[in-house]
Amino acid sequence: MDLNFTPEELAFREEIRAFLQSDLPDDIRAKMKGGKRLVKDDYFRWHQALSKRGWLATNWPKEYGGPGWTPVQKHIFDEECYSAGAPRILPFGVNMVAPVIMKFGSQEQKDYYLPRILDLTDWWCQGYSEPGSGSDLASLRCSAKLEGDHYIVNGQKTWTTLGQYADHIFCLVRTDPDAAKPQQGISFLLIDMKTPGITVRPIILLEGEHEVNEVWFDDVKVPAENIVGEENKGWTYAKYLLTHERTGIANVGASKAGLLHLKAIARDQMKNGRPLLEDPLFRNRLAKVEIDLLALEMTNLRVLAEVQSGGAPGLESSILKIRGTEIRQELTDLARRALGPYALPFQSEALDGGFNGEPVGPDYAAPKAQQYFNMRKLSIYGGSNEIQKNIIAKAGLGL
Repeated sequence: MDLNFTPEELAFREEIRAFLQSDLPDDIRAKMKGGKRLVKDDYFRWHQALSKRGWLATNWPKEYGGPGWTPVQKHIFDEECYSAGAPRILPFGVNMVAPVIMKFGSQEQKDYYLPRILDLTDWWCQGYSEPGSGSDLASLRCSAKLEGDHYIVNGQKTWTTLGQYADHIFCLVRTDPDAAKPQQGISFLLIDMKTPGITVRPIILLEGEHEVNEVWFDDVKVPAENIVGEENKGWTYAKYLLTHERTGIANVGASKAGLLHLKAIARDQMKNGRPLLEDPLFRNRLAKVEIDLLALEMTNLRVLAEVQSGGAPGLESSILKIRGTEIRQELTDLARRALGPYALPFQSEALDGGFNGEPVGPDYAAPKAQQYFNMRKLSIYGGSNEIQKNIIAKAGLGL
């Protein structure tokens, strides 16, 4: 297996760079580079630019309106986007629910939902976790009872990322409370967030941001045709979705951009009259995380090469999720340590564009406390790292 990029792939990288230079709005680039807060309009304008170019749904096949890229091209695209300071593509529509609809949905669902995801008509969020049902997702209790031609949904979802922006939610719901195994009584349901009986309440995270929400369902009527696939088979569809999500959480491109920024900080910050980059203890931790990131990238490329030849990520998705999240957490920890007292928590308004308050330390110091606190969640969502280790032990090692 050759892990070097082909001439065609190198030319593709240059095409991506040219697009980012011309089509990524300067104000959004500045916000990302400065660690400022993004609003829905920022995401929308960037998604719109990608949609016009045909590059929003990078993992979709051509038959559904995607570019038909290889996994390696997708890797190159992600890497260049993070390097240029582009926002992430919000995954809930294009990268999470869309692949499930493509594989398990009815033709009517494909014809209706996929074009609306692609042209940004619909914004999605994810309804998986519940209070007490996070890593043990099969214990979820949000119920959907079929009455005539509608399901009546009652219950609660939590940690719903950017649910305040979404107009649709894909949910795991319990349709058979008496199933022999809890996994056997779960269905996958598509719900319009504008349906009466839905309440979205903000959850303010440790760093003070409103990124996630709790969503309440009180006798919400959902058309029966909104169920994906077969009733009580939702656990199969959920696992399919999570495999894609966990591989993406590795986020090699974001870590490579973070490493370059960390090195710049370490060259700028001084310790005992010398750049922090020359401090042997700090340099040792920096070298270790860079080696770990290089190993992660090689592993990711090997998985991509297997996918490109017709395989599918299995346990590898759990491995990538574990190491990818640990590396991103280490990078934010080192950035916080490098800045010392400049990385203390601050007024959240400093994350807004046009903030006129007095900065504390260099401009790049403002978001570092927020980023450090926010990254603590990476090892939990998408299935906690402890659960991923159990999956590897049981399925891979037979323990």
